[in-house]
Amino acid sequence: MATTRTLVLMRHGKSGYPDGVPDHERPLAARGRREAALAGAWITEHVGKVDAVLCSTALRTRETLVATGLGDLPTRFERDIYGGSADEIIDEVRLADTYFDDVTVSTLLVVGHEPGIPWTALELAADDDTDLAREVRHRFPTSAIAVLTTEASWAELAAGSATITEFCIPRAEQ
Repeated sequence: MATTRTLVLMRHGKSGYPDGVPDHERPLAARGRREAALAGAWITEHVGKVDAVLCSTALRTRETLVATGLGDLPTRFERDIYGGSADEIIDEVRLADTYFDDVTVSTLLVVGHEPGIPWTALELAADDDTDLAREVRHRFPTSAIAVLTTEASWAELAAGSATITEFCIPRAEQ
C-alpha cells in the first residue's frame, strides 16, 4: 500500500523594510508575526502533525517558522529556498529523507518566498486547472499556505505528481 505524503508550502509572513538592511536580513513585521501564528494554528487544525521543516535561510522565514508556534521540529535551513525556482525547491524536497534520516517524514513543511513557493505548488500539481490551482496562480500573499498530497516518495517527487488539496490565506480565514 502506498504511503500518502503531505507537502505544506508556506510563504513567509509580512516583513519589514528597515533602511540599510539587506533583503536576506529583513525581519518580520508585527503583522507578519500575527499572520504566521494564524498560519500555524491553521496547519495544526487542517493538516495535523508536521514531521520536519525545510526553511529558507532568510531572517523573515526563520522568524515566520518560530511565530507559527508549531514547536521544536527537525529543521534544515537551505539557501537554495531563498530565491529558489520551483525546480530548486523540488530538488530540496527530494532530499528530505536524507536530511531527516532519523525521522519518518510523512508531512513536510517548506517555508519560503514568492514566487518560488507558488511556482512549486503549480509545478507539482497533476492538474493545474483546478479552482485551488487557479487561486494559487492568482495570488499567494504573505503567510499563504498550499497543501499538496502525493503517493510518490520524496526522492521520486516530480512535476505533476501531487494534488493541491487546500489553499489558505490565514488572515482571510478570520
